[in-house]
Amino acid sequence: MAPLATTVRRPGPEFGRRVSSPLLDVLIRAALIGAMALLCYEVLAPFRALMLWALILAVSLYPLQQALARRVGGRQGVAATIVVISGSVLLLAPTLLLVSSVGHSLENLVRSAQADTLAIPAPPARIRDWPIVGERIHDVWSQAHDDLPGLVKSMQPRIREFARASLAFVAGFGLGLLQFLASFVIAGILMAYGDAGARGARAIFERVIDRERGDAFVKLLTGTIRAVAKGVIGIAFVQAILVGLALLIADVPWAGVLAAITLVLGIAQVPALVVILPAIVYIWSSGHYSTGTAIAHTIVLLLSGMADNVLKPLMLGRGVDAPMPVVLFGALGGLASGGILGMFVGATVLALGYQIFMSWVANNPTTTSAARNELDSQR
Repeated sequence: MAPLATTVRRPGPEFGRRVSSPLLDVLIRAALIGAMALLCYEVLAPFRALMLWALILAVSLYPLQQALARRVGGRQGVAATIVVISGSVLLLAPTLLLVSSVGHSLENLVRSAQADTLAIPAPPARIRDWPIVGERIHDVWSQAHDDLPGLVKSMQPRIREFARASLAFVAGFGLGLLQFLASFVIAGILMAYGDAGARGARAIFERVIDRERGDAFVKLLTGTIRAVAKGVIGIAFVQAILVGLALLIADVPWAGVLAAITLVLGIAQVPALVVILPAIVYIWSSGHYSTGTAIAHTIVLLLSGMADNVLKPLMLGRGVDAPMPVVLFGALGGLASGGILGMFVGATVLALGYQIFMSWVANNPTTTSAARNELDSQR
């Protein structure tokens, strides 16, 4: 009996079309969505820091705006306008004074160097004992004391680079202030439509994550933004302005630069006394102040340097969960990439990213309850 012959039918072109058609549709849709997302990013990229900071301001100031809205009969636009105008006057006006102080100090330094009226004191002998750089610093300082015009002439290319960098810094700071003002206006618009924005954000996260965790994720984002923006950046910014104004009133040189240093130190949670104490030493050792005036300026400077002890209970509703190095690195990275506005955005965004990552790690279903509690305590 002959064996049965079996035939294997090869898939025809119709089968290939049926298989490839869904895959091709998915790839085309993904490519179109990716191209649209890339185009949208290119359009919004120049305003990225501005929009992010406006969103951070809106989230941080929204409780204040709501409190004002209840006092003006529920008119959201009026309350948002009051917040924007008050914030612009209270924060930007003193900041403009400090920026103009930096420009004035740079102008006086250049004029004194050109007129050969800049006097450099002799360096202390103990500087030579500093490791690695002590000898070099002492030699340059001694040359500046003995022959400042000759040192300036020998370092002319570096001085020109320094002058250009200084002017660029002042110009960038001024541009940052304009962006800050624009972000206040945009934040006011966002706060006026805050209820709709909150519902939209909650719907987005419920769609991206799930309905159970979407609301909790929105609360995490909101709490982190407010804690960092008010409890770290806000306190450091207000204290820097108070210290800068106190230094301006005391006529301490480079008050604007010292205020900027106070701002960075405040974000790093370093006490402002690091800046205040040398200024007090200058007031008492310069001989330009009477005893009564020196005492008054000392008291004002000390009060402004300890203002964070009063601001923290008022502005910090809860502890900042992100470690201070995370906030500091975010501020410094944002300052390097986006200027003064980028410093605020970078600190908040990096702290927010840290919180999201740690929340994701803590929600691992295979993690034991003890390990989860330890992760929560670290956050």
